[in-house]
Amino acid sequence: MFNQNIPTQGSLLISEPFILDSNFERSVVVLCEHSKEGAVGLILNHRSNVVLSDIIEAVASEKFPVYIGGPVQNDALFFIHQAPHKIAGSIPIATDIFWGGDLEQVILLINENIIEPQEIKFFLGYSGWSAGQLEDEINQNTWAIHNSFETELLFLQDDDELWKQALISLGPKYAHVANFPKNPHLN
Repeated sequence: MFNQNIPTQGSLLISEPFILDSNFERSVVVLCEHSKEGAVGLILNHRSNVVLSDIIEAVASEKFPVYIGGPVQNDALFFIHQAPHKIAGSIPIATDIFWGGDLEQVILLINENIIEPQEIKFFLGYSGWSAGQLEDEINQNTWAIHNSFETELLFLQDDDELWKQALISLGPKYAHVANFPKNPHLN
């Protein structure tokens, strides 16, 4: 059902609607690294029930939600952003999308209201694939690959809307999938 483009660093992976792995149900993943050794990504639309200030006491704002980036190393904090000019040590992963950087600087930026939730997204854990695993999943039509999308899509905070908009932005061939019910047996 899904396209077979080749994912690269900065690509979005959009899960098929009835994926069997509950960690990736209706997921949109941004690939932060992808090489012949494997891939690392962050699930953009699985919001947790905590905010950044629950994890880091020094953060004075409760405006920054934390997402579940994936099932691997879920006690580690990661972030992506659109503010490389504000955050030293950022790694570019796509046009206008950066991964990581100086966390102490991020805390200062948050506390001084210099960075907004629309510019940065935080994650506990990440999604990882060993060599060839992601390619196998793509060949099994588990993922649609999106290589050309609006950066703002990544920073949407509504989980369901992000998944739907990611599918719709792939074009008419995939837009109808966005309206599939979570449980087709309830129709």
